[in-house]
Amino acid sequence: MLASICRRRLLRLRQIPSAAGINPIQPNPSDALLSHGCSSAALAGVPVSKPCPTTISYLISCGLSPAAASACKSRIRSTAKADAVRALLRSYGFTDADITDVVRRHTSILTLDPDRILRPKLDLFASLRVKPRRLANAPSLLACSLDKHLLPCIQFLRGIIGVDSDVGSAICRAPRALQVNLDKRMRPVVDALRRLGLPDKSISKLLTIDMTVLTISIDRITQIFDDVKVLGLGVTDTGFVYCISLFCNLSRETWLRKVALYRSFGVSEGDLQKAIKRQPSILHFSDESIKKKLRFFLDDLKFELSEVMERPVLMAYSLEKTIIPRCAVISVLMRERKIGPNIKLRSALLGSAKVFSERYVLRHAQDVPDVVKAYEGKIAFEGFRDRDVLVPLKP
Repeated sequence: MLASICRRRLLRLRQIPSAAGINPIQPNPSDALLSHGCSSAALAGVPVSKPCPTTISYLISCGLSPAAASACKSRIRSTAKADAVRALLRSYGFTDADITDVVRRHTSILTLDPDRILRPKLDLFASLRVKPRRLANAPSLLACSLDKHLLPCIQFLRGIIGVDSDVGSAICRAPRALQVNLDKRMRPVVDALRRLGLPDKSISKLLTIDMTVLTISIDRITQIFDDVKVLGLGVTDTGFVYCISLFCNLSRETWLRKVALYRSFGVSEGDLQKAIKRQPSILHFSDESIKKKLRFFLDDLKFELSEVMERPVLMAYSLEKTIIPRCAVISVLMRERKIGPNIKLRSALLGSAKVFSERYVLRHAQDVPDVVKAYEGKIAFEGFRDRDVLVPLKP
């Protein structure tokens, strides 16, 4: 079946202390200059058709390029307010780079009242431990209504995900998903997931790992469920929600192409389905990465295709940063007769960096200094010698 498809705000937030105080806004001498340079009819943040030289100059001081500043459709009437906004963001942990991103993506943030409008929202996100870096990627959240949008949405998510720490983690992973309308998108999507048979516990897990699903149309979600089932996964399978998350971020054409790519290497439909169940992310890598890794395992390490598919986590490791340096270490140790030629290579390559380092690098670093160099990539891996016989790991 797989092969044929391949072919064709709430009760009110308790009082949260401010993260830091901001001095009252003081008149800024440059405001007179700004008023002189811009039409007095222009309201703060109102889109205009003609660039304002002083606004452009201010945006450049925020880190925008001249081209980006010139392309901005908004005008900043009060630089004192804009300065206060930037100071407020810094007091909540935003770096200069973060603030530049905020200004670039949503310039009108600089026109909002820092204490009345922005501080309560920043307090909310700080209470959820949402990192400033993530807010900088979706600054329009700071322009959303606190009472009418943010608090109701977060309360809704609390009802599904549970504890605030998990809600905050979910927002960090997909901050833009918090922008969608609660009644027109969030509720209908969750209702659809239930109709499709996904248990509430799995819905909670899905939203925790990736709220992107809340931005997808109901029709698209239904199609994704059908496609994941075609891959042999059921709603009760451990990898199901991870596959749903993956497919929400891939077009159907893209994942079908990747399936076909694995099949072109000789991976059977059954083996591929089992591998996807264990490690859905094998469909997330670029085509070039898939080809490069498979060729290395098959041609350089002489693995059987079934060995790779039985432990698909191998495909998740970086070839350049993990697999090759580990091979170089093992090669050095074999050359120095510190390990025998019957080492089970696949097992040696698997596991955390801590485990590998302790077992193969730190243990031998004093007697064989080259293992440290090999692990750091200073000794190239040129393959195993003909006399080095590597025993494959039996299933």
